[in-house]
Amino acid sequence: MTTKQEPLNSGYGARTTAREVLGNRRLDGALAVVTGGYAGVGLETTRALAAAGATVVVPARTPDKARAALAGLERVELEHLDLSEPASIDAFAARFLASGRPLHMLVNNAGIMATPLVRDSRGFESQLATNHLGHFHLTARLWPALRKAHGARVVSLSSRGHRRASIDFEDPHFERRPYDKWIAYGQSKTANALFALALDARGEPQRIRAFSVHPGAIMTELVRWMSDEELHAIRSASAADFYKNTEQGAATSIWCATSPQLEGLGGVYCEGVDIAQAVPADFPEQRGVRPWAMDPDLAERLWTKSEAWTGVTLTE
Repeated sequence: MTTKQEPLNSGYGARTTAREVLGNRRLDGALAVVTGGYAGVGLETTRALAAAGATVVVPARTPDKARAALAGLERVELEHLDLSEPASIDAFAARFLASGRPLHMLVNNAGIMATPLVRDSRGFESQLATNHLGHFHLTARLWPALRKAHGARVVSLSSRGHRRASIDFEDPHFERRPYDKWIAYGQSKTANALFALALDARGEPQRIRAFSVHPGAIMTELVRWMSDEELHAIRSASAADFYKNTEQGAATSIWCATSPQLEGLGGVYCEGVDIAQAVPADFPEQRGVRPWAMDPDLAERLWTKSEAWTGVTLTE
């Protein structure tokens, strides 16, 4: 089944908070992994899930920083993980699988934005490597635990930035074309959306559904690589009410991870606590999802390339 990329009219909106999405619903006994779950939108995602009774595992590249941010939260477990290092992903996944626990929610929240050109140990451009390939690798390694849940959801944070670029399959890592940090970011966010589409097609028979999410415009640590001029331009071009706080920014992730409204659905890009509208490539507004981020053929092509790049496939 292919879920239509059109709004459900969920009854929520851009200003809805994560706690409002959950309401009185309890998640006791559920287990979640939230990458980057110790800062910004990720931290609020962790807080909301834990407050509703879920156990939340937060894998962090900087455990000391994460420990301070998560202090006092119940049912939160801290782990080490560097999404840019395949060996670190394998080690984290091995530890998790050894616990024998099912994984009900995987929120691929961590990411970087508009960084200078950096390559990982494999020579891969860092934004595509971290935002997409790291989470592709992690999800594949955790697949047995997702299957064990007998009903799981995988939520990957994309962005409205996907509108900047599709996937350049001829030169995805900027080995020949000039590096543009915003094109690289847009490519990685399109990859997040296509990953959810391809993952959902594979997961539906196993009762594993996947979604991609634009959390909204939020001033978090993601902007640390932006210049003062870029930040000023963004603030000047946007109305004051354009920005969300982190509680509002986490709402769509929480909705995709937990809401009964999405039962039996998957493989769609969501924003504003609803399924986003499909829009044409030249759509003048920033909302909606562009054609290249919901193309099943591109999703399958990216999946095949991602397997080759990482050497990782879904395991039983």
